[in-house]
Amino acid sequence: MKSPQLVGLAAAVTSAATFATSGAFIKPLLEAGWSPAAAVTARAIVAGLLLLPLVLFSLRGRWGSLWRGRWRIAGMGVIAVAFTQLTYFAAIRLIPVSTALLVEYLAPLLLVVWVAVTTRRVPRPMVLLGSVLAIGGLVLVIGPGALGAVDPAGVALAFAAAVGCAVYFVVAARPADGLPPVALAGAGLLLGGLTLGLAGVVGIVPIQMRFGTVPLLGAVVPWWVPLLVVAFFGTAVAYATGIFGSGRLGSRLASFVGLLEVVFASILAWIVVGEQLTPLQMAGGVLILAGIAAIPAEPAAPAAPLSEPPADEPAVPAAPLSEPPADEPSPSASAPAMTCGDVRSAG
Repeated sequence: MKSPQLVGLAAAVTSAATFATSGAFIKPLLEAGWSPAAAVTARAIVAGLLLLPLVLFSLRGRWGSLWRGRWRIAGMGVIAVAFTQLTYFAAIRLIPVSTALLVEYLAPLLLVVWVAVTTRRVPRPMVLLGSVLAIGGLVLVIGPGALGAVDPAGVALAFAAAVGCAVYFVVAARPADGLPPVALAGAGLLLGGLTLGLAGVVGIVPIQMRFGTVPLLGAVVPWWVPLLVVAFFGTAVAYATGIFGSGRLGSRLASFVGLLEVVFASILAWIVVGEQLTPLQMAGGVLILAGIAAIPAEPAAPAAPLSEPPADEPAVPAAPLSEPPADEPSPSASAPAMTCGDVRSAG
């Protein structure tokens, strides 16, 4: 890998690791009486507010990038955050959490299928091999029991969450056009949190909160302590690094690296709450790593110029960039029209 891709890989792995902290720190709130929708709404809004100073600092003198990136922000907030979360929690009312997670994390495979359909070309053999290895490892980590008979409506809702998760990686990988990753993350989280809050106000999802003390890591702490931890690490840092990494790796590879979240979550549950890490889970983690290693990185899409060159200084045509393979378009070419994690599970 080239240096920018290595930096992107490090950011994507950081994103997966920090996303994995969500479950352990949201769980005390859920057990204290918070509804899942309330916990996710609060974490999104608090994370957006935590990122707001960085958003304002990154945008100084570049306020026009907010308008140019309005559809990316809308896609990140409304689809990637709000829609994915709403469909996921609707799904787990009908099917087991393990099954919903398995279906939602098919998002990388959806991106491979999307490119194959839109380009009418069969993906590279290494892409197919990596997909099989990674999805097989996912089944082992989550648990083969997730493949049992379930409610078709629940599966359909979980699949909708997978689509939203895939859109997250596509939106994150699109050319920035001057919009810093932290600005996209912060604005998207605030918009997504407000959208979820509105859904709660009109009764689409139940919003229930309980204020008091909660048990955490063997101690009793105020309710806002786990909320701040998950808002900062599991949301603000996770989204900002995920968007940055996707911009360097492309939507496809970044989505496969995102599967490491389930591996990190299993390790964290083993360390923090003493849940047993089974040999099957360890083997699944190895398969996911092998699948990621087999997936080739996509060439980065060039950013659009922020301004036209002065009239008395004619633009010098840039050297042509190398064309990506016909069956592996750049992130901007493979991204669907803007019409998308956690959007990850809180349980």
